[in-house]
Amino acid sequence: MNDLSHSADFVPLDPRKFRHPAITAKGERRASVALKRLETLWFNTGTLCNITCANCYIESSPTNDRLAYLTRAEAAAYLDEIARLGLGTAEVGFTGGEPFMNPEILGLLEEALRRGFRVLVLTNAMQPMRRPRIATGLLRLREEHGGRLLLRISLDHPTARLHDSERGQGSFDRTVAGIDWLVANGFSIAIAGRSMWGEAEPAARAGYARLFAERGWPLDASDRSALVIFPEMDARRDVPEITTACWGILKVSPDTMMCATSRMVVKRKGAARPVVVPCTLLPYETAFEMGSSIAESLAADGGMFESGAVRLCHPHCAKFCVLGGGSCAPG
Repeated sequence: MNDLSHSADFVPLDPRKFRHPAITAKGERRASVALKRLETLWFNTGTLCNITCANCYIESSPTNDRLAYLTRAEAAAYLDEIARLGLGTAEVGFTGGEPFMNPEILGLLEEALRRGFRVLVLTNAMQPMRRPRIATGLLRLREEHGGRLLLRISLDHPTARLHDSERGQGSFDRTVAGIDWLVANGFSIAIAGRSMWGEAEPAARAGYARLFAERGWPLDASDRSALVIFPEMDARRDVPEITTACWGILKVSPDTMMCATSRMVVKRKGAARPVVVPCTLLPYETAFEMGSSIAESLAADGGMFESGAVRLCHPHCAKFCVLGGGSCAPG
């Protein structure tokens, strides 16, 4: 990750913050979020990626294998558990790294789709997705399952110059070519942008709208499910801690937080089995492990958890979710 700490507006995180799970640095009660319902179960397919971005919150790259490839059998066990517990989960998400690097990705998608879930894949739509075996398999899955398979493509900015400044020279053209292929073959798609250039959201959406029109992509840039613009995350920057009083002050409901409706499964390199974590933003934080099963996660208590509720004891909880209004979940 690039070092952004030399920018003029950079204020380092106060080291007293986010230390005690239940109490803030000012001695106030830390906010927590209970699971309202498990709408989306995420699977991290592994941290390996075909590219290295300048500012990737998960530091994915061609060499980062801190999270191992998840297998179809491992994912199936969690989907079986969802059914046994009667959780009514409707969506399954796959993220990485680059999910299409995982050798079992087509099986993973098929496992979720054949059970009737809506499936979301977060991808850069570059070479791993276009390999003949993967492309052929995706076409088959689209033919069999139609719009229940949604691919959300990372296109950080609607211009090649800024997108490539983050993802490398030529990345924009390769991603656009991948999106063209998806559109031409009738896939359901969405776009994920970033707010890292200080551009006002209306201007950013206008830029994407021009690109969509130029390419003939059937997307409405004003539709927040078709175009998601994510707030930036940097755990080194200072950010307010979220207290129980903040819900009323900010007029934000805890039920709108990602961890009120989502959980993610990750498998650490060398681990015997996967574990459940609250959300897509905390894949490496062992303090946020909720157990190896969905059932264990529902009852997690102590440390970062209170009777299954997640204590917002990380800068990402404040910056991305509460103050930024971000969520990786579909729609």
